[in-house]
Order: sequence, then C-alpha cells, then structure tokens
Amino acid sequence: MSHVYSTQELISILASERRACLNGERLSLTVKTSGVNPLIDKFLKSEAVQKFTAYQDFKAAVHRYQREYQVSGIVWNEVTVKGKTLSFPEVNDQLIAIPRDLEILKNAKGSLLNFWYQVTSGMDLYLSFRSGKDYQRITKEDVEKIANRSEWAGLCKWENSSFLEMVLQLSWGKPEEASYRRGWPEAGSDYIHAVNPGCQPIC
Repeated sequence: MSHVYSTQELISILASERRACLNGERLSLTVKTSGVNPLIDKFLKSEAVQKFTAYQDFKAAVHRYQREYQVSGIVWNEVTVKGKTLSFPEVNDQLIAIPRDLEILKNAKGSLLNFWYQVTSGMDLYLSFRSGKDYQRITKEDVEKIANRSEWAGLCKWENSSFLEMVLQLSWGKPEEASYRRGWPEAGSDYIHAVNPGCQPIC
C-alpha cells in the first residue's frame, strides 16, 4: 500500500508550497486579473493574482486528497489561563474537516465550554457583530442560549501583563466555512469576548 500523508505532513507540504508561491516559484499563468471588475483590476498586479491562485489551486488539491484518503484536518491546541490548562481540537486553518472531525469537535464542545465558564467567571462578556466591528454587552445566560444552538466551539486567548481577553467561538456547519460569511447560513460562528471588568474587547 502506498504511503498516505498524515495531517502534520499535509500542513508542512502546504506551508512549503505557500512559501514557493509567495516567492514567485509557482504561478498560475492562465490567470491575468481578478476578472471581477476592470476598475479593480487596474490596481492588481497580475503576478500577485497568479501567486495567490497557484496556492489556492494547490490547497484545493490537498483538500481533495483529504477527502479521498480521509485524512483528518484536526490539530490539538493547548491553552493555559489562570493556572488551568485545556487541550482541545481545532481544524487547521489550511485544511478541511472530514466527517469524523466534526464528531471530534462536537464531542469536545462540553469540556471547552466548562473551561471557558471557569476561567471567565467575573469577567465582562461581549458578543461581536458586523464582522467584529461592534460589540454588545451580554450575560452568561445569553452565552448559554447561543451555545445551545451551536454544534461545536473554539477558543483563543489574548494576554499580556495587564490584559486578558478570552474569545469563545460558537459555531455550526463546516469549520472551513464557519469563520467566513461565504458559508452563511449553512455554516457560521458567533464570537463571545470575555474581558476584565471595565475593559473593552480589542480583537
């Protein structure tokens, strides 16, 4: 049986290909401009569009490979906050989720939410909207309602010596589409920002 690339190998291959595309070693020569609008095309360098398209084409081929050989897009992340540590799954941002990945994400939702509630106790909570341009103050009960209608969750932390922001991503649908408007309404995400009392979200 021929070798099937692992998740980590695919991530490494994509990183290598991305560097090659950015360095101009790979170009999609059939692409000249965006093809969207002649006014926009005047400001785009055709080589930049060719580099971008070459990488997108390669990435699409890797995604087809994942589907064919059922290679997971899951990587494990670890976050430590206030002396508590959680290891949780997320889909690498250059890969896609295969069906069993969605089950892994769904099964991890409960422990991720429990951790988030523990480490954000007493913090101010905000729901972001308009693609993160605005924030609305919400309560823990609001978060629970949003969490109940979501399928899976993600987490990230912004911290320095005087500031802590915990962002909870509550999502549904395919992970590779949930962070972008293009997946709506089949996929999407709500983002809850927890900050120290009196602070405002920065991300």
